[in-house]
Amino acid sequence: MENVDKQTARIRIKDIAQMAEVSVGTVDRVLHGRTGVSEASRKKVENILKQLDYQPNMYASALASNKKYVFACLLPMHAEGDYWTDVEKGMQQAMKAFSDFNISLHIDYYDQYEFGSFVSAGNRLLTMEPDGLVISPTIETETEQIVKQLQQRNIPYIFIDSNIPHLTPLAFYGQHANQSGYFAARMMKMLMQENKELIIFRQINEGRLGSNQQLHREEGFYAYMKEHHPDLKMWELNLYAKQPGEDESILDDFFQKHPDISYGITFNSKSYIIGEYMLKHQRHDFHLIGYDLLSRNIACMRAGTIDFLISQQPTRQGYSSIESLCNYLILKKKVKECNYMPINLLTIENIDFYLNAHSNNN
Repeated sequence: MENVDKQTARIRIKDIAQMAEVSVGTVDRVLHGRTGVSEASRKKVENILKQLDYQPNMYASALASNKKYVFACLLPMHAEGDYWTDVEKGMQQAMKAFSDFNISLHIDYYDQYEFGSFVSAGNRLLTMEPDGLVISPTIETETEQIVKQLQQRNIPYIFIDSNIPHLTPLAFYGQHANQSGYFAARMMKMLMQENKELIIFRQINEGRLGSNQQLHREEGFYAYMKEHHPDLKMWELNLYAKQPGEDESILDDFFQKHPDISYGITFNSKSYIIGEYMLKHQRHDFHLIGYDLLSRNIACMRAGTIDFLISQQPTRQGYSSIESLCNYLILKKKVKECNYMPINLLTIENIDFYLNAHSNNN
């Protein structure tokens, strides 16, 4: 007697159509989740598929179809070596891994500190009529303008780094920003012990933070401190993203007025701005927590001017976003909606182990 695997391996769509007494086109539409099938016919086909335990080989079907897929991505403008460089690296790794499927990727950029830049870049990508879009969201009102157009055109979209859940992306990849800030506050208080003052360094332009992530990390940080250490004095110092030449004078002025403050945190990836300042001024008594494994951040950690870095695995975010579009659009797989990255706390003692493991996985 032949086993079930051999029997089902030879089942054709034509066979299923005959058994269900419907057309081949109807079976094909049911298998691919398309519209245009009556409820009665759909149930007939689904019952036959269930009886046969039919598992379509979507990988082979995708290869045979020779269809071309255009993916688009909308990211903040950045310099080489910044956080988003690793996100793009992960995307390119995924493009290589899924290259058999005739996929292409087009990336456009927006100025995260300029109102309207996100919408302009998003509209440019929409003119390409992409099959799927990866988005690093900006403020909600602007993100919603692009999302509404995607929904109208039935184009799936994935959020990375920052999430706006009620805009219902196909999937999200990034840290739980509020929880990350809450965690950072707990680590900071352990580092500070009985000290009563700290400083929060912020990247800002004309009153606008660079990302939703920074805002939500701050909210989580303040929530923990208010709950557990309401007497703690927290200063905020704004560094202006488009005026980097003024950083040193702003920092000089603050520390001249507050020479005894020796603990600080920054919720963006440019922790090196503070670390390099402390190195230049030979301030090894200042303790700093920052985010992300930029090479300049790592150098500051090795030099002793950054105590902790919180990593959020940008390469993995980039890879997973493209992988999810392939799984959903091409292989017809279900995609997990919310995918939180681990909150990894790195120090000089464990950073090399993390970097080695990270390198081996790429």
